[in-house]
Parts: sequence; C-alpha cells; structure tokens
Amino acid sequence: MFWVGDHPPRHVHVLKDRRLVAKVELDTNLTVMEGRITRRIREILKDLKKEGLLK
Repeated sequence: MFWVGDHPPRHVHVLKDRRLVAKVELDTNLTVMEGRITRRIREILKDLKKEGLLK
C-alpha cells in the first residue's frame, strides 16, 4: 500500500491482516525502512516494480 503525496522517500507499507509488517523504500534496491520482510515479499515487490506497478 502507498499513498500519493506521502512523505519522502518513496516507499510502500507492507500489511498482513491489516497490521503494518514493514515500510520498504522504492528508490533504492528495496531497502527496509521499518520492520522485516521475507524473501517472498522482496520478490513480489521486485516483480511489481519491474511491471511498473510501483512507480
């Protein structure tokens, strides 16, 4: 999840069961700003970024 106009740096909020799991920066190589992500979540974010869905 991300919001247009949210504070920099560009990032996504990763949620599970409506709870924040992590914040991940998009302009770097998916640097985790807060929380933790699994290898699977990282791969999903890479795929979404590659497909242009996380601009």
